[in-house]
Amino acid sequence: MTDRLLNQIKFIMEADKLKNVERRNLITDMSRFENTAEHSWHFALMAMTLYEYAADDVNLSRVIKMAILHDLVEVYAGDTFAFDEAGYESKAQRENDAADKLYSLLPPEQAIEFRGLWQEFEKMETADALYAAAIDVLHPALHNAKTLDHPEHPWAKFGVTSTQIYNRLAPVKTAMPELWELVEEVVADAIEKGAVIAR
Repeated sequence: MTDRLLNQIKFIMEADKLKNVERRNLITDMSRFENTAEHSWHFALMAMTLYEYAADDVNLSRVIKMAILHDLVEVYAGDTFAFDEAGYESKAQRENDAADKLYSLLPPEQAIEFRGLWQEFEKMETADALYAAAIDVLHPALHNAKTLDHPEHPWAKFGVTSTQIYNRLAPVKTAMPELWELVEEVVADAIEKGAVIAR
């Protein structure tokens, strides 16, 4: 085995740890919480399926790569709940350190490409990254909309407000404006069922 292939296999095997990173949202049958690898797969599927609603010219191939790569840093950094303000204070540093460690396993040109896509996603400054970010936040919102009756529902458990949700889902309004009505329906239903505070 060449050194190049050995490093690629090491990276692939290390990425397998993403399957053990638990998120705060439930899968839709409410039997358990989702892991980050599942989220990344569903993100990629949603990006393909909802592509026609992208407001700008988007390179779907690059978005799919972002879907697969965007949360790999959670192998080391763990998942930070979207509405955990204290957790967000250290999130950027934890994830940057994780990126240093994880992407250094790859051959140099792949490390540059993969980390570059991750950084582009994080900055949300390109049409591809903004569309990817919109899908990334819409995905758990749809899961949460389907699991409102669960006693461990994260929005209810952590006292999430409608304003927090709208702020979190703001990329949808920009990158997929046709779907903003869907976001409003999700929030209204969650308020009606007592899972979200109208504020």
